[in-house]
Amino acid sequence: MSVPMGFEDLPVLASVGEEIPTLLEKLGFNLLLLGKIVLIVLGAFILERVIRYLLRRNLKRQRVVGREDMTRYRFLRNGTRFIVGLLAFASIVYSIPSIKHVAVTLFAGAGILVAILGLATQSAFSNIISGVFIVGFKPFRVGDMLEVAGHRGTVEDITLRHTVILSFENRRVIIPNALISDQILVNSTIVDESTCQFVEFGIDYTSDLDKAMRIMRDEAGRHPQCLDKRTQEEKDRGQDKVMVRLVQVADSALILRAWVWAKDPMTAREMHFELNRSIKLRFDREGIEIPYPHRTLVYKGTPEADEKGQEKV
Repeated sequence: MSVPMGFEDLPVLASVGEEIPTLLEKLGFNLLLLGKIVLIVLGAFILERVIRYLLRRNLKRQRVVGREDMTRYRFLRNGTRFIVGLLAFASIVYSIPSIKHVAVTLFAGAGILVAILGLATQSAFSNIISGVFIVGFKPFRVGDMLEVAGHRGTVEDITLRHTVILSFENRRVIIPNALISDQILVNSTIVDESTCQFVEFGIDYTSDLDKAMRIMRDEAGRHPQCLDKRTQEEKDRGQDKVMVRLVQVADSALILRAWVWAKDPMTAREMHFELNRSIKLRFDREGIEIPYPHRTLVYKGTPEADEKGQEKV
């Protein structure tokens, strides 16, 4: 239970108040120093805002903002924030006499400490250098559809330390730049966003093969998102808009594949789902059977095993 403060506690508070300036003075603080620190923080904040404004204005001046421009803007913005913050911190440390003396002593005479700091920051510097290489050589950009280390999604941001990928499940995958630089990348939009989507179905051996191929070709070609990638010469030869081929003769099914083009990976993904449904319904209406796993049991010791001793399960 708290006890209310009375007049008898005022001398104690007064003595504590008198000790605070003494303590700050022992640490090398005074009003002038505090004002200097405030100015450093305020100046760093204003400088970072001004640089960000200039970067944004330069971006808006361009008539067409591409992914490379957005990538460069994001990286420079994040880099500016880091460098300005680091300079502000160093300036504050240098402004406090007691801390300045300790810092100078450590960095001037402690080679072991420098080695330890070098090992500790090796990973950080590796990520920074990798980030610079990513922005410079452009293996991917902000907005690209990327697959790396088993993760697939859209590149949302590239910082000095890491790259942020927004997955299809709306989860942000954060990968260090040094790690992503050593991985094999699959970039679906680095040059051409148009995507060739495979649509595969397995049909029963007793089904009409040509009819099934015609249904897949018809359903895919009628989809509003299907692109016609044929050249004029291919059109003159009468080549179909969608190519359908028998790609595998499996144990219990004939595997058909349609090559369907869409304008970008996301559109291809949605089109794939819709074609799975429409082709399946069309197969059902026109008597094309999709096989299911079955097993044939043959009983030994019966003279008519081939005729009477077979049972489909």
